[in-house]
Amino acid sequence: MTSRPVIDDLSSFWMPFTANRQFKAAPRLLESAKGMYYRSTDGREVLDGCAGLWCVNAGHGRDEIVAAITQQLSTMDFAPTFQMGHPLAFEAATKVAELMPQGLDRIFFTNSGSESVDTALKIALAYHRSRGEGQRTRLIGRERGYHGVGFGGISVGGIAPNRKTFSGALLPAVDHLPHTHNLEHNAFSKGQPAWGAHLAEDLERIVTLHDASTIAAVIVEPVAGSTGVLIPPQGYLQKLREICTKHGILLIFDEVITGFGRVGKATASEYFGVTPDLITMAKAINNAAIPMGAVAASRTIHDTIVNSGAQGAIELFHGYTYSAHPAAAAAAVATLDLYRREGLFERAASLAPTFEAAAHSLRDAKHVKDIRNLGMIAGVELEPRDGAPGARAYEAFVKCFEAGVLVRFTGDILAFSPPLIIDEEQIAHLFKTVGDVLATVQ
Repeated sequence: MTSRPVIDDLSSFWMPFTANRQFKAAPRLLESAKGMYYRSTDGREVLDGCAGLWCVNAGHGRDEIVAAITQQLSTMDFAPTFQMGHPLAFEAATKVAELMPQGLDRIFFTNSGSESVDTALKIALAYHRSRGEGQRTRLIGRERGYHGVGFGGISVGGIAPNRKTFSGALLPAVDHLPHTHNLEHNAFSKGQPAWGAHLAEDLERIVTLHDASTIAAVIVEPVAGSTGVLIPPQGYLQKLREICTKHGILLIFDEVITGFGRVGKATASEYFGVTPDLITMAKAINNAAIPMGAVAASRTIHDTIVNSGAQGAIELFHGYTYSAHPAAAAAAVATLDLYRREGLFERAASLAPTFEAAAHSLRDAKHVKDIRNLGMIAGVELEPRDGAPGARAYEAFVKCFEAGVLVRFTGDILAFSPPLIIDEEQIAHLFKTVGDVLATVQ
């Protein structure tokens, strides 16, 4: 085992979504990664049960991606995409478009899921204005939804701690659909629960309240991840699509987590057979090697905006310095080629039954309240500790790390989303370790 390097000062890095004082009193530090494993600074191998943060779908340290980034940086480190371009930006967009549902082949690059969401919301508003319906400004999110941390994303998001500090600055014209999580009807569902499609009909109530002519878009995660793995009921997404189409409302799927193989298809839209008008993505678009995100828009939306202005005028006043950054684009091209060459989406689909069985093997484990799964995603919900919500899952998270397995926790839910290169033996080890840990958790 290698000796742990000396870290003189942990105070300068203000860590995101972290209890900073708690972490810095007992830090968990990773120094390298390859394949399915991280290596901690004390020399231990740690099985990655969550693909970093739902993003390293092809596994860590892939030589093809590293080589593509290295070659690009040595060739050209940066090029602007404001009134300029570089070939890899267009190649990356074409490869992303090939994996999107038919017709959603106009790709706007961002640098993160949060930026992708705010971009999609702005595109929705610009589309309605371009077609002469600028009064459509209301946005509809969903309770327990997570759409990043931009002001647009937290406005349509529905996770209270993300919103409360900034409540006075959130977008005003926003409503929320009810979430679909109901343990009375859906506890321990395997795949899509049978109950809950009717909850989509609450959109009709919102339409009646505000009138459809004022509503621009509805945004939902096909499978909600950060709130604790909520699987859509059978028929729910189809019903949302029908209502949106009926009233001329755009439907946005936030696929930052489900994008690129996580459910056994390129997108959750493809898996569920429901085509939205816009798809947001990030994370696995380039295996998280370089920050990158994107929005896929329908040709109708793109053409309506682009053809609305005078020739030579900028059609959409939006973008980022690093949109389609050359190194990020190189990583995306290499990653998407790798997914196809290794058949990782198909691999995820073939492993999903094994993954499901292993996750549900924890049904009788100590403290387990519910288990839910779809594709290569699973959530194990624990009974909360009296007066200390989240403490039990945090204890399990720390003990799993100490036992050589990295999992995610949110509230009192443990979440699993391993790289798609995981094998059956590693799946078994992942969930056995969690079961052993839960037996020791107070």
